[in-house]
Amino acid sequence: MLRQIINWLSTPGMKGAIEDRAPTQHVRLKSGVTDGKNIAVVIDSKESDSESLVNITGYVTQAKTGRLDRWLDVLVTASGSEPVFLIIVAGLLVWAFTGIRYGEEDNWAALISDIQAIISYLFDSLLMRQQLNGYERQVRAAASLTSRVQSQKKMMRQILASGRYKRARLGDFQTAESSKFGPELPTENWAGRASNYFAAFLGHFATICMYWVCIAIWLAFGHYCGWSDRWQLYINSATSALMVLIFAFLANIRERHTVYIERCLNSIFEVDSEVELKLRVLTGDAEENPVVVIPAPRVNGIQRAIFYYADVIGTLVGIALLIIVMIVWICIGPAMKWSDNWWLLIGTYAGLVGLVDGFVLRNVQQRLHQYEEVALESAKLEDVAISDEMGVPPPEKAVVDLNSINYRLSNSMGIICAHEFTVILGVVVVIGLIIGASAMKWTTTGQLLCNIPPSLIETFFMMILITGHNLSEAAWRADLHNMYLWRLRMLSFVDHLESSEDAASDKTPDTVALE
Repeated sequence: MLRQIINWLSTPGMKGAIEDRAPTQHVRLKSGVTDGKNIAVVIDSKESDSESLVNITGYVTQAKTGRLDRWLDVLVTASGSEPVFLIIVAGLLVWAFTGIRYGEEDNWAALISDIQAIISYLFDSLLMRQQLNGYERQVRAAASLTSRVQSQKKMMRQILASGRYKRARLGDFQTAESSKFGPELPTENWAGRASNYFAAFLGHFATICMYWVCIAIWLAFGHYCGWSDRWQLYINSATSALMVLIFAFLANIRERHTVYIERCLNSIFEVDSEVELKLRVLTGDAEENPVVVIPAPRVNGIQRAIFYYADVIGTLVGIALLIIVMIVWICIGPAMKWSDNWWLLIGTYAGLVGLVDGFVLRNVQQRLHQYEEVALESAKLEDVAISDEMGVPPPEKAVVDLNSINYRLSNSMGIICAHEFTVILGVVVVIGLIIGASAMKWTTTGQLLCNIPPSLIETFFMMILITGHNLSEAAWRADLHNMYLWRLRMLSFVDHLESSEDAASDKTPDTVALE
């Protein structure tokens, strides 16, 4: 029992190996009547006999076994939906227009601070889980792609070595279009494209610089405003509203991109399955696609601790703690006479914890993206290997402009913000703010000290998260585009092998496909 408890407590933070196998495209071998050979018969999914098999051709997400995990994933999906985003935007507009009447009251400013802190706290957990789910999905997809191309490479080697098939000229199949598959990956609708433009604006290096210029202007007015609580509440209200907007938008754009990437993966898997099926018909190969294991990444002790915290937050334990704190906060309301200080109290707690979460979110985003790139690289190398086997060059590749000033500056800034020591620095800042507020006996000014710096820093980190998401998304889309075009070319190559006149005259019964 003690060992089980220890194992349960130590499980979070472990990024273990991930394995997957591409669904095998089945053909049924029947005894032939000539030369004792076999006839390869493609399974017809409409057959009703018990021996029939249905081939899975598209991308299929792996369902989680735990009921709680499935419920949490539904909650994560809902948090990034358009209705939730529109509700939050509408709430911000209502708050802004209400400020025309109540803008000078401290409770009005404290209210947005509390709402922001609570919403941000909730979204921290949801974004963390969304991020962890995305990592597992993309690594599994890379393993599945690698699994299928390994089988394709083996069968292609058999076909080319058999001498029964004549290679078509490169020009014959290079420009050929498939009647079954489109020439490009699916496109996004207008809402998706508009969201991409807004994400590019929010995550642009110039926009982040403008944000800090606005903060500098606010600081410049500090002496004029006497460094008052009202002066502090102005920036607290502005950054609180901005942070809520960014959190909601980040969840929405990630969910939108998840759906789009899954559509792209489905298109790639369908072409890939078609290539595999045709190769199996030509070779009679019925061996299952191999299981591909993506090894666990190596992490140091500090990074393991960060992953541990991220996994705990990703299970929404943090939200449960927030609910307990809110109950306590409401219970002490009468004792504090529902004062401004009481209003700020919950925002102070959620803001300080949210600050740490902001540092952790950026670190986890960067590290997981690195692991995803390593996993995808194995699939890309397999594509290169089969291209060499066939003697067919891949189509012209789409690439991300790595030399643009925005990319280099954004990437460098993201790397610095994602470093383990930056996360430690964030924890040190939180401890310093707690000490400062304690020295001020947790007065309104002391609590504002614990609200405003976290709000400023966390808003900045949310913009960095959008920047990091934009960079990784651009690289991922370029890779998927290249993979899709290569598979179309490989399919055309195989089709021309089948339609070759010389090959057709030499076909034996084991290469006949019944449609």
